[in-house]
Amino acid sequence: MKYTDIVWDFNGTLLDDIRAGIDAVNDMLRRRGLATIDSVEQYRELFCFPIIEYYAKLGFDFEKEDYYTVLAPEWVALYLENYKRSTLNDGAEHTLQALAGLGYTQTLLSATEIEMLKGQLRDLGLAQSFAEVWGLDNIHAGGKIGTARAWREAHPDAKALFVGDSVHDWEVASAVGADCVLFCGGHQNRETLSACGCPMIDHLEQLIEMLA
Repeated sequence: MKYTDIVWDFNGTLLDDIRAGIDAVNDMLRRRGLATIDSVEQYRELFCFPIIEYYAKLGFDFEKEDYYTVLAPEWVALYLENYKRSTLNDGAEHTLQALAGLGYTQTLLSATEIEMLKGQLRDLGLAQSFAEVWGLDNIHAGGKIGTARAWREAHPDAKALFVGDSVHDWEVASAVGADCVLFCGGHQNRETLSACGCPMIDHLEQLIEMLA
């Protein structure tokens, strides 16, 4: 096989939590009299990493409210209420099972705080689907290049393919010398992702054909 390891992103890639993210941030915007996000399409055009830059686009005033101590904790609390209605993206479980059957080692690497991430995996019945789960030690969603480098240091010989739904996932893969496939049904649209120049898929099960 060309690859030994598949390193998955979580939010937007395996978990369809776009609506939960929109509803949470819209609640915050309404409380401050700011314009809300009107559609999934608008959200997918605006969303970016680090999340603090996305908040700046939405009009949050960091001179009035600190992102790290006020806004991020508020969003997490609202998101955790809303995400309970979220489900896995179509084909996610089948794809995970099929790739496991093909002998790939599968890892989850996310910009979500690690204990929150593990709780979501338990809720979704995915806790046993990954050899390892890597997350952040904070809720600020600043990015995961550092986490990926730590994973690479622990697995220097792994021939990895990263699978995500954002430009940041491509940046993360590039930072550790790995290939990347981007899923166009997540938090950023195809037009945004196409700038990365890596393969893109519209359905997760396309990975099975690519990697069989």
